[in-house]
Amino acid sequence: MFELIKAARKRIQGYANRTPIMTSRTLNELVGAEVFLKCENFQRVGAFKFRGAFNAISQLTDEQRSRGIITYSSGNHAQAVALVGRLLGVRTKVVMPTDAPLTKRKATEGYGATVIDYDPEETEREEMAKVLKSEHGYTLIPPYDHRDIIAGQGTAALEVFEELKTLDMMLVPCGGGGLLSGSAIACKGMEPACRIVGIEPELADDATRSFHTKTLHSVKNPSTIADGTRTPSLGKLTFPLVLQYVDAMKTVSEAAIVKAVQFLFYRMKLVVEPSGALGLAALLSGAVPAAGRVGVIVSGGNIDGATLWSILNTGSEKESA
Repeated sequence: MFELIKAARKRIQGYANRTPIMTSRTLNELVGAEVFLKCENFQRVGAFKFRGAFNAISQLTDEQRSRGIITYSSGNHAQAVALVGRLLGVRTKVVMPTDAPLTKRKATEGYGATVIDYDPEETEREEMAKVLKSEHGYTLIPPYDHRDIIAGQGTAALEVFEELKTLDMMLVPCGGGGLLSGSAIACKGMEPACRIVGIEPELADDATRSFHTKTLHSVKNPSTIADGTRTPSLGKLTFPLVLQYVDAMKTVSEAAIVKAVQFLFYRMKLVVEPSGALGLAALLSGAVPAAGRVGVIVSGGNIDGATLWSILNTGSEKESA
């Protein structure tokens, strides 16, 4: 898989942004370590998902592209598939929950995809996509449980090591495990001693429980503010990869996620969605003790105005900033 990630790095060059790594002396002082934030909120479509989507779709045959693409996503993967489809001239359809953030839905449609609604309380998105694939012959590009998606996502961590050379630990958000497993493979390929820690919300702790029990767990439609982690479970590919390459899994509270988004906005002037702030939430809350050189994947910045306003006006961070 490490060789696939290196190949993906070449494939996406010139299409994906090489996102910045940002630092903060205030943050370093707060946690007692050197922290390096890989800001995928500056990636195309505002999230790391563009990497995997481009890597996967660009390798499809002409026949597969001609059938059109279908996927399922709460937003970031949806936008990525839609944009890549537009860039490569491929028709795209996205199965999206009715409660998906409005900004993500509008962006997906703006990139040219057809959005197909479903109620997450009544319907399984994977099953709906499979039915539509069977009926219409679409090519399915899943959001995380796909070899080329995983390889593409791993390029973000690869870039971190290309620039920084060495890290003691890397923190990575975890939803379906595509970013986490890809990052872990890239990290171990570049520096085996670096410790990889996956971070989930307490309310969506399926991967953490799966990691510790070595048995796949699921959480259906968790009510976390981190909408990008509402996937029910790790996948058939990502689960064994997480077990093999990840060193630890930790969870953070909703309050910790809110404080991390606030810190990024007020102190670093970065707009980051709750899912993207999970790694920083783990550091600021003490869920993961920091030491040495710590990399953090900030996975995305797609947050609607109402949610951001609510987060920024929660607690006392606004007054203390």
